[in-house]
Amino acid sequence: MTSPDVSWSYIGFNMFREWLAQAEGFVLAEMNGFGGGRTWSSVSTTLAPLLDHPDDNGFLTLAQCAAMLPRLEAIIEQQHEDGHPFYERRVSDVRQLVTVMRYCLEKEVDLIFC
Repeated sequence: MTSPDVSWSYIGFNMFREWLAQAEGFVLAEMNGFGGGRTWSSVSTTLAPLLDHPDDNGFLTLAQCAAMLPRLEAIIEQQHEDGHPFYERRVSDVRQLVTVMRYCLEKEVDLIFC
């Protein structure tokens, strides 16, 4: 069996992270590393390891995936309830990412960025 994956262009991954940051109540462009000076310690979100991750290379640990999974699932439910068609693509992205994270947790492997 092959592992599930999720794939974005650099622009697509940035748009996805901007959308997630907005769902978490802040603007990604204001953050350190994204053009702003706001530190990551100033925001409270379990999604920080994903939002502040390089576009490629590196990984998310099992512990990070486990910590992020409930929040990502809650975002899916919240956006599903809103029913706005604009969010359809982003919700699909979150669902794919959740599938990959669940697989990583089941197989006890880190989520690899490449």
